[in-house]
Amino acid sequence: MYMKIKRIIDIILSLIGLLVLSPVFFILIIAIKLDSKGPVLFKQKRIGVNKLHFNILKFRTMRIDTPRDTPTHLLDNPEQYITNMGKFLRKTSLDELPQIWNIFVGEMSIIGPRPALWNQYNLITERDKYGANDVPPGLTGWAQINGRDELPIEVKAKLDGEYVDKLGIRMDIKCFFGTIISVVKSEGIVEGGTGLKKGVTSSKESISK
Repeated sequence: MYMKIKRIIDIILSLIGLLVLSPVFFILIIAIKLDSKGPVLFKQKRIGVNKLHFNILKFRTMRIDTPRDTPTHLLDNPEQYITNMGKFLRKTSLDELPQIWNIFVGEMSIIGPRPALWNQYNLITERDKYGANDVPPGLTGWAQINGRDELPIEVKAKLDGEYVDKLGIRMDIKCFFGTIISVVKSEGIVEGGTGLKKGVTSSKESISK
């Protein structure tokens, strides 16, 4: 029952977001075009509900010669690929704004496990243990306010499982306001490295943001 209510909330809030934030979209589009060559939007194949593929949308933050389908932390010297505007977009998480459209059309939810890259097999397999692949992926989620890029995949998948176990309005509200706090503080963003939380060394299988 809650999933139907959740979908209605997603549609209403994403529509409001598209309308209210349209001036912000316009400003960012102009800034991206002036900063570097290439398209404004970046599309990438991700894992959706029940492991179905969909194209996630982001504002482009990297140069057009960046290797595709490679998490940022697996690139050699990832900073060399990130544009000046891209650094600002990533730090403020504004690069994620186009996913409001993914939410509106039903490919994502506002709250849920962050969608894995199609080739992050270890993360996908780990999430299967907790049923985290059986719910719509989200713009933000429980793992994002508890470490984000800093988390190794085992911990991330377990947190995604905790979200599924406690799925409900209270959990979604907690994730929503926790995200606002995390974005303001720029918590958990680690360019070029993941799995760093609580002394854990970087893992090549960890998910980028």
